[in-house]
Amino acid sequence: MWKAPNRAKHEITQAFNDGLVRICTVENTAAPGYQPKAGLKTKINLRYANQRLGINRIYLSKQAMAEVVKVIRVPIAAGIDPQDIAVTEDGTQYRIESVQSVQEVYPPSCDISLSIIRQRFEVEA
Repeated sequence: MWKAPNRAKHEITQAFNDGLVRICTVENTAAPGYQPKAGLKTKINLRYANQRLGINRIYLSKQAMAEVVKVIRVPIAAGIDPQDIAVTEDGTQYRIESVQSVQEVYPPSCDISLSIIRQRFEVEA
């Protein structure tokens, strides 16, 4: 008889089927000796799953003078900071407002709250 795998901590398996996100840092992309120019440098590419944007998160973000428009769940990776920029596969750029660890899911994951950026940065090829 076939038995489904049992996780010791009864964790829920998380699928990341909604798309790809590129986590980038803002750096000076100008050639040496030229005026500084802000551009994006890719740190890591990750798959993500869209999460529900609850009413509490919407109101709390407005109190903090930020407008969270999307929440995504990604596998935990070193170096994701709130100062970074997230670029989805359609080219939309988002500012990372917060990174929160998620308990009782497998693989270990974190939720990233995103707010849209009006100023577009150039992305390196």
